[in-house]
Amino acid sequence: MASASGNDDDLTIPRAAINKMIKETLPNVRVANEARELVVSCCTEFIHLISSEANEICNKSEKKTISPEHVIQALESLGFCSYISEVKEVLQECKTVALKRRKASSRLENLGIPEEELLRQQQELFAKARQQQAELAQQEWLQMQQAAQQAQLAASATTNPVNKAGSSQDEDEEDDV
Repeated sequence: MASASGNDDDLTIPRAAINKMIKETLPNVRVANEARELVVSCCTEFIHLISSEANEICNKSEKKTISPEHVIQALESLGFCSYISEVKEVLQECKTVALKRRKASSRLENLGIPEEELLRQQQELFAKARQQQAELAQQEWLQMQQAAQQAQLAASATTNPVNKAGSSQDEDEEDDV
């Protein structure tokens, strides 16, 4: 079915995932590459079969989104009833994980602080950070200015004694003449 469409690579599940499942399921067994490819093809075909049937069930119930219940009905109508209990367990685990994620994301809502106040506090923190950054930049600029002045003084101190010595000799020579 997948090979007929011409998009084999787009319609398969990742080979690395299949290889990992094979190693976890059969840790002490070597599996030939051809057998691995066959497992990938079978998995892909199974997913296509279930999703097509679930889509038909979804359309018959005049829904636009395939729900977990449609997938369970598809398994049942295709004769895979033995998978349904495990599928329901996995579905429950997924719902539990999703609920935990939602609870974690609503922690801000549970603080009891209005969103406007949180926004004001955030803006205040940003303003403080900008002020600190500006002060730091000002200090760095002053340090650079001081270093430049010291370097300029050091340079003029080394060049001025020569000039002063040379100019005093010139004055002495003018006095002699």
